[in-house]
Amino acid sequence: MSFRSIARDIRDSFGSLSRRSFDVRLSGHHRGKSHGSFHELDDQHLVVQNSRWANLPPELLFDVIKRLEESESTWPARKHVVSCASVCRSWRITCKEIVRNPEFCGKLTFPVSLKQPGHRDGTIQCFIKRDKSNLTYHLFLCLSPALLVENGKFLLSAKRTRRTTCTEYVISMDADNISRSSSTYIGKLRSNFLGTKFIIYDTQPPHTCSHIPPPGRTSRRFYSKKVSPKVPTGNYNISQITYELNVLGTRGPRRMNCIMHSIPMSSLEPGGVVPGQPELLPRSLEDSFRSISFSKSLDHSTEFSSSRFSEIAGLSNEDDNVNKSRPLVLKNKSPRWHEQLQCWCLNFRGRVTVASVKNFQLIAATQPAATAPTTSHPAQSDHDKIILQFGKVGKDMFTMDYRYPLSAFQAFAICLSSFDTKLACE
Repeated sequence: MSFRSIARDIRDSFGSLSRRSFDVRLSGHHRGKSHGSFHELDDQHLVVQNSRWANLPPELLFDVIKRLEESESTWPARKHVVSCASVCRSWRITCKEIVRNPEFCGKLTFPVSLKQPGHRDGTIQCFIKRDKSNLTYHLFLCLSPALLVENGKFLLSAKRTRRTTCTEYVISMDADNISRSSSTYIGKLRSNFLGTKFIIYDTQPPHTCSHIPPPGRTSRRFYSKKVSPKVPTGNYNISQITYELNVLGTRGPRRMNCIMHSIPMSSLEPGGVVPGQPELLPRSLEDSFRSISFSKSLDHSTEFSSSRFSEIAGLSNEDDNVNKSRPLVLKNKSPRWHEQLQCWCLNFRGRVTVASVKNFQLIAATQPAATAPTTSHPAQSDHDKIILQFGKVGKDMFTMDYRYPLSAFQAFAICLSSFDTKLACE
């Protein structure tokens, strides 16, 4: 029996069971029969734990999942790895041990991967499709090297809402149900009135939060999409994006800076890491984001900062030891003026084909001390690498390539800020 057929049998065996348990959970909430629904869920849990799949010898189980993970390296075949992690607790633990984070393998497997840092040794290539009629944006994982493609692995979606004093982009893991009341809501992007400053809000608290209120009624989360949409979620400020004002209208591209509050500057140093990464949770993979308990917002920066653009960029002039404890600051890479083409140019290495004011490349705003290239200090450090690039390839089609230390969620939110109208910056 092939590993693919094993995964297919697993999905067929447990798919109907998962659907029945979800239906029972819904009926318990709506009809008030909570006791009956819990007993039925416990019975079904015992069925899974006592099945032939759950009782495989650990050595055999490890070998089966390891070979499956190595053979099914790309989507859509990678869904079989997700099926294995959805079987039961022992299978989930084994998958967690075998499947590495995107930071090390460059693969997006589970939904939680969308909030984990990208690949250290290369970029994760994605594309964004814009729908002007519905004011929606959909992020897909590239499945082929072609730029203009209609197929891709759906990752995230966003919907733009214009308010009196700001613009909001609600970000969801559902392609159709894009709202804050949805259980698939994972964060948002909010701008000021001029569209020059943006704040990225996450539903999960960053590692910098020193105190989290004890869970109570405000942190209660249901697993049903049909429960009251008034259940609150967290709003944690994880990043601030600033576009430089251009009130004189001088010729030149946009200039932007991103302060990543949830990523320390030391993450780009040799051996540096991004702390507080979410992990694969002990629940069904369908609820891997939703099962987190959220507390009320700890954000102390609800108002946009009035810091000057030059002050943000000037963080690189401070003491190195102080810088390492500060949040990472990203800036757009300065383009060069092409005399023959009479336009500003950046080398996107074939990933961007249409000139647009929205196109950009982000690099670290702080540079390490000048040292001669050695084995331990290569000529191009993580400070010099392009961490995120975004550009137009067709009507309503844009590429988005990101790498460590940004996650797909953070990169998508930053790119959404480029779509917003900025009359004071152009």
